Amino acid sequence: MSESRSDRDPALPIRRQVVELRDSLIREIAHEGMDNPDIIPLWFGEPDLPTPDFIVAASDAALRAGHTFYTPNLGIPELRETLSTYMSGLYKRDIGLERIVITAAAMNGMMMTAEALIDPGDNMVAVTPVWPNFLRCVEIMDGQIYMVPLTPESTGWQLDLDHLFDACDARTRAIYINSPNNPTGWVMEQKQQQQVIDFCRQRGLWIVSDEVYARIIYDQPLAPSFLEIAEPEDLVIVINSFSKSWAMTGWRLGWITCPHGLTPVIEKLNEYNVASPSTVAQHAGVTAVRDGENFVNSMVERYRIARNVVHQRLGSMARVHMPKPDAAFYAFFTVDGMGDSLDFAKRTMRETKVGLAPGLAFGAGGENYLRICYAKSPEVLGVALDRLAPVLDV
Repeated sequence: MSESRSDRDPALPIRRQVVELRDSLIREIAHEGMDNPDIIPLWFGEPDLPTPDFIVAASDAALRAGHTFYTPNLGIPELRETLSTYMSGLYKRDIGLERIVITAAAMNGMMMTAEALIDPGDNMVAVTPVWPNFLRCVEIMDGQIYMVPLTPESTGWQLDLDHLFDACDARTRAIYINSPNNPTGWVMEQKQQQQVIDFCRQRGLWIVSDEVYARIIYDQPLAPSFLEIAEPEDLVIVINSFSKSWAMTGWRLGWITCPHGLTPVIEKLNEYNVASPSTVAQHAGVTAVRDGENFVNSMVERYRIARNVVHQRLGSMARVHMPKPDAAFYAFFTVDGMGDSLDFAKRTMRETKVGLAPGLAFGAGGENYLRICYAKSPEVLGVALDRLAPVLDV
């Protein structure tokens, strides 16, 4: 069991921003339930699919070939070249390798982005609900977060751009957008992306675009990306990851695409954060991107079926209300009479042995919601939904 904040010595000379940092509410749920083998853990955003054999074989071959040494801070050239070709093909724009930095997962990329952009007292405007970790990175740098929540409507989640732009002030350094979105499954349309770019050009603001779910979308071939419409010199940072698209969560591998002028800054920060990501993971990443399209497509089809089942079953439960997600692999729903989402998630886990993430963890707009990760087998989801029914369908 993890220690509580009250168990820690308050006299230790630690930075205020770190001492006051909010613990992850998702982890709080997980820590309470992860030692119980009877609980179905749907709290983390993690597929139950193991990394495909062809990627594992590539890592084995890399080890046997002696790729066990340090790599350049930017990442191995072969992976950067592979990603340049991959993204240029996806987005029909020339995205040169000089704009690409390999990171130890998207999380490492987010921390370095905050280190590069945020001075004490600066703020970042974030579209929420959203996975909270990047918000905490900004707070670690003594920055502030201004949250602009999505609005749930019958047609899905919607973003009011006037509210987003009005939230920006003289100390705003960046707008943070996660699309496709965790936890709602919302996808930002390209028309709105263009309006955000136009606004940020006028104000000299950065756009930090978290696109780790770009390939997991159901009703169109590819999620709109800022890379399709941004010029190479625009203040746009796109953060991506191997975790979701290629089922490589434990490999800790990601990448940043940014203006060429920012590349040496991130390169330097990589040296002082992790030096470089795992050499073996990078070589496996080359194979994942080059040979992984069939896997990606079959995985998305699996999630589409799961999305439809979860939406149909949860949506038919008497107390549940949820927009149908367009992308990612989460159902984000509210429950009549739920009250505090953290307390409700804990009570539900104890009663049903199903672990859900509390909406409170995802910032403004998420307070009265719960998140379920449906990147699981049909059998596991069926059992979980059966267990939840007595609580939610009454």
